[in-house]
Amino acid sequence: MKSKLLFPAAALLLALGLNACKDPETEPRYLIRDELMWDDADRNATLAGWYLNDLYNYLPNGFNRIGFDPGDVLGAGDGDALPSRIGRPVEYYTNGAISTVNNPDPYWGNSYAGIRRVNIFLANIDRVPATAATLVYWKAEARFVRAMLYFELLKRYGGIPLIGDKLFTLDDNLSLPRNTYEESVNYIVSECDAIKGDLRPASAIPDADWGHVPQGAAIALKGRVLLYAASPLFNGGGVNGAGVLQGYPSYDANRWQLALNAAQELISLGTYSLLTATTAPSTSAYASVFSVKKNNEIILAKQSANNSLLESYNAPIGYTSPAASQGVTSPSQNFVDAFPMNTGVAITATGSNYNPQNPYVNRDPRLAASVFFNGRQWLSRTVETFDGGRDRPGGSAVQTRTGYYMRKFLYEYSSGTSYANQSHNFPLFRYAETLLNAAEALNELGRTEEAMTRLISIRQRAGITAGTGNRYGIPVGIGQAAARDLIRNERRIELGFEEHRFWDVRRWKIAETALNGPMYGVRIVRSAATPYTFAYTYPQVSTLVFQARLYYMPLPYDEVTKNTNLTQNPGW
Repeated sequence: MKSKLLFPAAALLLALGLNACKDPETEPRYLIRDELMWDDADRNATLAGWYLNDLYNYLPNGFNRIGFDPGDVLGAGDGDALPSRIGRPVEYYTNGAISTVNNPDPYWGNSYAGIRRVNIFLANIDRVPATAATLVYWKAEARFVRAMLYFELLKRYGGIPLIGDKLFTLDDNLSLPRNTYEESVNYIVSECDAIKGDLRPASAIPDADWGHVPQGAAIALKGRVLLYAASPLFNGGGVNGAGVLQGYPSYDANRWQLALNAAQELISLGTYSLLTATTAPSTSAYASVFSVKKNNEIILAKQSANNSLLESYNAPIGYTSPAASQGVTSPSQNFVDAFPMNTGVAITATGSNYNPQNPYVNRDPRLAASVFFNGRQWLSRTVETFDGGRDRPGGSAVQTRTGYYMRKFLYEYSSGTSYANQSHNFPLFRYAETLLNAAEALNELGRTEEAMTRLISIRQRAGITAGTGNRYGIPVGIGQAAARDLIRNERRIELGFEEHRFWDVRRWKIAETALNGPMYGVRIVRSAATPYTFAYTYPQVSTLVFQARLYYMPLPYDEVTKNTNLTQNPGW
């Protein structure tokens, strides 16, 4: 009986095999090929719109993007935090592990992949039957993405190969040399100027398109590029054998004027403003900037679906229900000490009334919006980062290394018992940065008192008290050097964890002093006799070591190996 069944079964298998070979699936059945993507019969240009939306995925996202650690930490490379877990990739910048083959934040492949995708879009979009007006701003949005990607390369490496609109084939010579720093700056700025008139004003972008590039973003990008170009590292101040690929060969004060002009151009649009207590939905206008999807301070943000991931990743570890909080980032005492008193006076200033045994009282309100510290309210209980507290229990559990956790970007959950999905869109450009850019440029041009008016606006919104003469803690007659330090510190605290500090200390050419030395934390011991009495000490928790060659990142090894016309940066 078994032998009689064998032949029919074999015949069936053979028939199935032959049938399968007739029509093999050589590519995904639902693959959208070019002839469909740019189909002139797609009357609503739906597929082309999807392609454009995908280009936005190439823009940077600063939320826990390097091994679930915020990009701005970069291995304590900015002195403001440590990853709570030991041996994370972001620590390579201070432990000597960075090399041409080991860089957790190269952005080279991502940028050029995005640039090619933009060029494909620009080469084909006119075939699509979208309206003429739509095609104009779609092209401008794509060109903005490309310009932004070039800037991401520029701030890391200096001059990079510029390819314009060209679409390379396998038959083309791909061994392109780097353009100079000046050529790269000029190209990005010219692109921003070319597209700004074609982009929609923020007020003309409907809710369905919110997150698309508005006109102000092109001006903001131009301003940031020109601010970097005017800064000491690039404005004739190259180090470690740098040449025209890494910056300008000589200093030119007019570069500060160009940076100021760009900032003033954005300010004069009248479209953007600081979110204030009268326009914010929560008690902290500053905190609301990062949790309200649409507000007049955000110029452009990287969009994402509402979620509670940031709370789960960053809230103190003792909050375990309904989902465990991981507390992956540990802000440093160095960062906490940068926040002044609520009078605007530095904690080290004579008469500040700062008490290191009661350190969080009467401080700049932005501190509580940026950092979880002992005694702060969260999910209807106080944060416990004292030794043995629920948020610093000791033992082998991953927990804060500094006595602090990162609070910034999280929704306001002082009350309540659980997280819900909220708006978390990383700010790529916001109005406060523009005011700080203007202040920095004004001060470098010798217009210090004008610069202070920009700082006063930011401090007023932050909740600093006005004080005598409505100076918000800024001394009357402040000199240029003191104002420079004040502006730099204001950028540190206002833009903390927004991926500015890591690059700011480099462009200012102060990294060798700012990033060499001890990083501190806090140790808090609760009194056994009086439960709510604490003793504070401030131990060293890490050592910052900066190598001069890290002013410029190393070009990836595989790129300089494939392309022998690429010149590596000095020191690598």
